[in-house]
Amino acid sequence: MTSSPARPRTGAVSTVSAETAPYPVVVIGADGHVEELNGAASDLLPAARPGRALPSPCWLATAGSADVPGPAAGAVDGRFFSAHPSALAGGGTAWWLVEETDYQLAVQELEAERGRTRFLTEASTALLASLNLDRCMEVTARLATEHLADAALVIAPTAAKKLPVIVCDHRGEVSRDTVAVTPDAMPGLAEALRGFPPVPSRWIDPAAAPDWVVPEGFGEVGSLVITPLPGHGVPAGALILLRRVQQAAFTDAEEALAGLFAARSGAAMSAARLYAEQNTISDILMRELLPPTLQQVEGVEFAGGYRPSKDTERVGGDFYDVHPPGDDSPETLAVLGDVAGKGLEAAVLTGKIRNTLHALLPLAGDHAHMLRLLNNAMRTSHHTRFATLVVASVRREEGGVALRLTAAGHPAPLIVRRDGTVEEADTGGTLIGVVPAITSRTAHVRLAPGETCVLFTDGVTEAKGGPLGDAFFGERRLKRAAAECAGMPAEAVVERIQMLISQWIGDGRHDDIAVMAITAPRGAHLSAVDGTTRGRYTA
Repeated sequence: MTSSPARPRTGAVSTVSAETAPYPVVVIGADGHVEELNGAASDLLPAARPGRALPSPCWLATAGSADVPGPAAGAVDGRFFSAHPSALAGGGTAWWLVEETDYQLAVQELEAERGRTRFLTEASTALLASLNLDRCMEVTARLATEHLADAALVIAPTAAKKLPVIVCDHRGEVSRDTVAVTPDAMPGLAEALRGFPPVPSRWIDPAAAPDWVVPEGFGEVGSLVITPLPGHGVPAGALILLRRVQQAAFTDAEEALAGLFAARSGAAMSAARLYAEQNTISDILMRELLPPTLQQVEGVEFAGGYRPSKDTERVGGDFYDVHPPGDDSPETLAVLGDVAGKGLEAAVLTGKIRNTLHALLPLAGDHAHMLRLLNNAMRTSHHTRFATLVVASVRREEGGVALRLTAAGHPAPLIVRRDGTVEEADTGGTLIGVVPAITSRTAHVRLAPGETCVLFTDGVTEAKGGPLGDAFFGERRLKRAAAECAGMPAEAVVERIQMLISQWIGDGRHDDIAVMAITAPRGAHLSAVDGTTRGRYTA
């Protein structure tokens, strides 16, 4: 780049030695005619003649005719010059022409690079704003059309026979389609979908573009770029850029910019695809960890409610299950438990406990034996956590419901009578997963029509809240709440208790909370002929 000399100061000088000046010098008199020019100026301005007005360039001629000339700048035959005036005696002006072509090119390139950087920054922000794969593909196609080409196509890799394609046409309209073609049908596409480096656009014949690539009404394709969308170890797809024949072909710099944009788009699409896959896996696994939806079994009402310790989590250490009668177990088995800990790690162990209990259903007639086997299974696993639980064997009996309740280190269930009396079931035992030998005591309870057995975890009684936010909900409040639910259906009992606990906690922190209600039917079951669906009861 040509360095700029020290600019001559404007002032009255008597003479200017134009011939020895290191730069082109043009001396213009007070009448606007050229008085003198050196050899460098003659070569640069061949039309300039002494004694005549300067015909070109116009920017210099205009500046030279001004009453008070000031610095000027402009182009001469594709080269950029800045002109600096020096006042001469007699009213003339000597114009020193300093070439700044390289400087201007550097300034233009710097501005262009800033524009590319702004575009890539905006693209990254837009692409990372969503973890939805379809949204990322649409944003990629739209940004490419706005900044890089007249139309753009985003193609996702697939094992199916049809390629998923998102198109943003020359009108800015985004559409989605599937094309029943193989990638080999278009030169460079198969390689791009495999993640190979892009083929230079000058090697691709635009006339070879198949009809499905060219948007309707686009016209003739003048130039075409196919670049891969690299992902995290696996290609995320391919990006096709189209320009009309009226537009200039893609330059090497534009292809490089397209590659940088494609790298960001591919990373965003790969992250979105990975998130979608992990979310699908999580949903499949989560379905096995979530508490089930309870309903009537053999005419007995079952209802449950669960609230994890954090609102952002779906599972935790509390659980409940209801297993209908089978050939090996004539009674319905209900289980409610609490694993030490919170979050997903505790939920995984609850899943193992639930599966173990399901396998032990043929032994549900003997609660003590079933709990001993569960204790042995937990102690031989690699987990160091323990659990408490209560099991209930339920059967219809002469218009009421007979219960066998066994707690293992768990709070005793509450029995809500029709008159509002609340009793604790006489059951207790050793928690599960700590000591080699455990003991348990089973309570036998009978529920008259409309009476309810409430099973709950310690997250209910230990919920902190109240006026000062540091008081436990406690057993007394729970019994009072249960008494208010006398005669209510099982679902209403659970909802009432959960509502009171939520009001007590407010916005405070709490442990996992689980509640189950077992309610005896209030009369003869009329419309539920299969014994499990909802139906009406007689008074």
